[in-house]
Amino acid sequence: MFLGLRGFPGVQGGVETHVENLCFNLANVGTKIDVVVRSPYIPKEPGFRFNNINYVRIWSPKSKSLETIIHTLLGVIYAAVKRPDVLHIQAIGPALLTPLARLFGLNVVVTHHGPDYDRQKWGPFAKFVLQMGERFGMRWSQARIVISKTIANMVFHKHSKEADLIPNGVVLPELDDAQGTLDDYDLEPGKYVLIVSRLVPEKRHDDLIEAFAGAGLEGYKLVIVGSSDHPDDYSRRIERMGNEIPGVVMTGFQSGEALRQLFSNAGLFVLPSSHEGLPIALLEALSYGLPVVASDIPANLEVELPEHRYFPLGDIEQLRNRIVEALGVEWTMKDRECTREEVSAKYDWQEISRQTLEVYRRVVNRKHN
Repeated sequence: MFLGLRGFPGVQGGVETHVENLCFNLANVGTKIDVVVRSPYIPKEPGFRFNNINYVRIWSPKSKSLETIIHTLLGVIYAAVKRPDVLHIQAIGPALLTPLARLFGLNVVVTHHGPDYDRQKWGPFAKFVLQMGERFGMRWSQARIVISKTIANMVFHKHSKEADLIPNGVVLPELDDAQGTLDDYDLEPGKYVLIVSRLVPEKRHDDLIEAFAGAGLEGYKLVIVGSSDHPDDYSRRIERMGNEIPGVVMTGFQSGEALRQLFSNAGLFVLPSSHEGLPIALLEALSYGLPVVASDIPANLEVELPEHRYFPLGDIEQLRNRIVEALGVEWTMKDRECTREEVSAKYDWQEISRQTLEVYRRVVNRKHN
């Protein structure tokens, strides 16, 4: 049973993308899966199922401060009644309820997707709660999964706990020659810079907009794909900048065919963020064979791009230079296919699912023994 995410498909977020792919691959090898999802994000349909995965739709308020904790509490109570072999809690916020799940006698695995208390959107109290969630999740669960070496080292040094390193993965997509979505936004293939993320402060869209505006890239546009789950001052400021600065295109949240077209036809993908676990959007861009530029934070460095594809976090001049340099180099089909092959081999969902299933078996067998 999975708990701690909004839901899927068609729900933006790295955790949601991670669990969606993990569940599909686990289901394909015969694992019975229940996913506890939040009512505002998933259609109200009795017995709703998707690709042999059973959805349990439980109410939650659509509130930045209360949504996660209330839904997780109700989800843990539901799990206590249903008694799954393993309750897999996603992220350190929901992991705050790990001790309660253990008191109910449940087998608990927690995946640490990153130190969310470092996100700029949270105030002091929320940061404290998230730190407690990390502490409880890492120390009370029977097994811990981390998605990067950086997180694994942090968990060991802070909590004296070993964790299974199982990264995010990618699904190697079919490149999409269709251009209907590009026509909708007046875009030309290969003539736009792309970022795909929620509109939250740590993604630093404002840095990218400023760098793009100063780059003087004639004929190019900047496409910002994503929205805010809970509109705030930051998201409204980014939307205002996007509407005011020439060449910036705000598409809002996109998924499915529309998102495939935007990825397939981009000239460059940029991720200027200050906080990541292991960036799924960056891996997705590489799975489409795109050239990429990213900030030099540890999570992005772990992807092991060439050195000249990184820039110092927050250095807008260097970001501008990297964008101009990247677009000034011809990116051939051979470059594209080599990039796709490398990322597919390193971040394979079937292998990730196999490793995760081994963690489940270890936890269950340990209890039986």
